[in-house]
Formats: sequence, C-alpha cells, structure tokens
Amino acid sequence: MTRLIEIVDERHRVAIAPEVGAAIARADAMTRDGPVPMLRGWHGGEPAPFAMGSNLLVPFSNRISGGGFSFEGRFHPLAPNLDGEPYPIHGDGFQAAWTVMDAGPSAATLSHDGTMGDFVYRANVRYALSDAGLQTTLDIENRGAPLPFGGGFHPWFVRSPDTRLAFRAKRVWTETEDHLPVDHVAISELPHWDFSNGALLPRGWINNAFTGWDGRARIIQPDAGISIGIEAGEGLDVAVVFSPAPDCGFFCFEPVSHGVDAHNQPGLPGLVTLATGQTLRLSMRLGWTPLER
Repeated sequence: MTRLIEIVDERHRVAIAPEVGAAIARADAMTRDGPVPMLRGWHGGEPAPFAMGSNLLVPFSNRISGGGFSFEGRFHPLAPNLDGEPYPIHGDGFQAAWTVMDAGPSAATLSHDGTMGDFVYRANVRYALSDAGLQTTLDIENRGAPLPFGGGFHPWFVRSPDTRLAFRAKRVWTETEDHLPVDHVAISELPHWDFSNGALLPRGWINNAFTGWDGRARIIQPDAGISIGIEAGEGLDVAVVFSPAPDCGFFCFEPVSHGVDAHNQPGLPGLVTLATGQTLRLSMRLGWTPLER
C-alpha cells in the first residue's frame, strides 16, 4: 500500500508519496464549494510515477540522446530508464523512494541520495503551504565529479474542453518523431502556439519546449471555478507543454532549467556545471484564485 503524507492549511490540501519519487499525489484547492483539484490527482490504483499529480526531475530534465554525453573530454554513458523509451528521461529521482526528513501540519522535507550513470548527488525537496500557495524548493548537491546538472518540475493538470493556458515565451523547439529537438523557432512564426493572451490547448499532439519563458503562467479552469498560477524561481526559463489529445483529460506544463537534450547541444544551454559539493536550487509555486461567476 502506498504511504501518503498530508500537509494542509485553510486553502490547500496536499498529499505527497515518499516512495513514488516524493511526488505530489494530490493537491486540492479548498474553495467555498469544497475541494477542487489544482492538479490531476492520483486516487488509488497502480502508484506509477506518471499517475501522480507532479513529479520531481533530477538530476536533469527530459531526454538525453546518443547513449550519453561528452563533458570536458570524457564521455559519460547513460542507459534508458523507462520501458518503451529509447533514451534516458527525466533523471532518476522520480523513480526512487525518498526519505521523509520532517513533516509538519503545513510543510514537509524529503531527501534522496541518487546515482545515475556518473551523476552522484543528494536531493532535498521542501513542500510548504502559505496563503500564496504551494511552494516547492528542490536543492541538488553534486557529490561526484563536476558535471552539468539541471532539473525541474513536472505537474499534471486537469484538461477540460474549456481549459485555457496563458504564458509568454520567445521561442519554441519543434521535435522529431522520437521527441528530440529540431528547429528553434520564434513564437511569431507559429501563432497557433502563442499562449501570451491565453488560449485553448491545441487539438493535436503537443510536446514542445518553449524558451525565453518569463517564469509565470496561468491556467484557467472554468469547470472547477478556479485559476491556477505558476511562478518559477531563478534558472527555470524553459516550459515544456505536453498533451497527447483533447480527450486525454490532462496536460503538463513543466518548468525546467533546460531544453530537451541540452547535454548534447553546444554551450550546454540552461545546464549548470556543479563542482563537488556545490548545490543547485530550483523552485516553483502553485497558487489559486476563484473565478468570478
């Protein structure tokens, strides 16, 4: 049976699954009409990582091609870590059991010692509630040789026919059939992916990294009667938007530090080289407000 720990306050009720990557299993807004989901939640069944409400991505985000990457004259191999995926994806933190370090009424801290290929690290995550929302702070300490680190957050939101997404970005990556980046295109060239004034999600497949994101986004959920705000901390200026179809019931808006396969791109865009003992901090806040009726 999957163990959950809960943190609550007057405006939120959040359940965390330590053994499933320290993921947020559920996050509800406590409205006048009762609880409504801020995230697509897990309510039982198989406790798979991507059945949760939000995953932690550490020590990198998304895919790395070519069996690994070269850094400072050495090749660092990485094997695929998910069935059906030809490339390693999203690090290994989301697949691991984390240790609960402390848990109070409205905050909890969990820790994980990870090894994936040549990545050796300790990650600590703190979930804390306040009137401003649910703050998630992820600290990644390099405990191995210097390497380029990254990461981020992978929330899963409810998708209804009326769900609208609003955020500003400068460019977007197109992708290959196996979900690697191809062209880095200005948003003005792809107006159907311009969400700057708020828009419905596309009817077709979307799985693209938007760059030059200003770190803020809003999701309007008329069916639930709430608007969900996302605010990313420093270093998270890429947003991956994923939804396979209009009737799937979910979409992902992922604040991350780097684009897909950044380890194999010139200049390692968005990645941070950590020396032994150095720490990278990433953060995200989710808040909600009621919609006027």
